Amino acid sequence: MKKIFFFFVFLISVFMGTAQNENTIQLLIRADDIGSFHAANVGCIESYQNGIARSVELMPTCAWFPEAVQLLNENPGYDVGIHLTLTSEWSSVKWRPLTHCLGLVDADGYFFPMVWKNPNFPPGSSISESEWKLEEMEQELRAQIELSLKHLPHISHLSSHMGFTSLDPKIGELVNRLAKEYGLEVKTEGLQRFQGWGRDVPMEQRIDKFCENLKKLTPGKYLFVEHPAKDTDEMKTVGHKGYENVGLDREWVTRVFTSEKVKQTIKQKGIQLISYKDLK
Repeated sequence: MKKIFFFFVFLISVFMGTAQNENTIQLLIRADDIGSFHAANVGCIESYQNGIARSVELMPTCAWFPEAVQLLNENPGYDVGIHLTLTSEWSSVKWRPLTHCLGLVDADGYFFPMVWKNPNFPPGSSISESEWKLEEMEQELRAQIELSLKHLPHISHLSSHMGFTSLDPKIGELVNRLAKEYGLEVKTEGLQRFQGWGRDVPMEQRIDKFCENLKKLTPGKYLFVEHPAKDTDEMKTVGHKGYENVGLDREWVTRVFTSEKVKQTIKQKGIQLISYKDLK
C-alpha cells in the first residue's frame, strides 16, 4: 500500500509541475558583450545587480576581459556564457585572435569586421570573403573557451558573437561539439524570441514599449538579447558606418533593464526571470 501511495504522490507532483510550467511565463534576459569596453562592463553588471538581466555573454578576446572576469567573480549568481568572438566590427578599436589563424584576420592581424559582406564596409571585410579554415577556427575557439574557464569555472554555456555559426553548417557543428566536450551544452528548444521594443521605436519610448510587449506575453519561454552599456566618453569613440550612436543606444538598453516600471510590470504579470543555467 505504501508503494501505491507514494506512486500516486509522485504522479500528482508531476502533474502539478507540468500544469505550473504550462501556465508560467519565463523570460531569459541576456546581456551581451561584457569585456568589450569598460562602459559595457558597468552596464552589464548594473543590469544584473539593479535590473532584470540573468545571463551575460563574455568576450574573451577583448581588452576589458580582465575587469569583466573580476566583476563576474564578485557576482557569482550572474549566469555567464562565453561569447565566442571571430569578428572585430568597430572602426576605432580592434580585437585580435588568441592564436595564430591567418584565415581569420586582415592584413593587420585583426579579426575581420563582419561575418558576411556588408555594403558599409569595403570588399574583403568579412569572414565569408576570406580563406578561413575549420581547423584554425577550432584552435581559436578552444583557446577562448579554455581562457574563460580558467578564470570563471562556473560558466554554463556558449554563444557566438554576430552569429558566425550561421556562415556554414560545419561551423555550427563545431561549436555544438565543443559545447558538449566542455560541458557547456544548453537545451534551448521551445525558447521563443521576445520582441522587446522593436527597431523603429525611439529610444525614449523603449521602456513603455517594452512594458507594453511584456503585458502581451502568453505562457511559454522567451529570450531577449541586447547590449547594455553606459554612454561615456569611451563609447563616443565606438561605432562604424551605419551604426554611429552606439553609446546612447546601449545606455538606453541599460535604462530599460534597470527600469522600475519594467520590474514592476514583470512582477504584476507574474513573469519568471530565468537564465541559461536554469535550462540545463
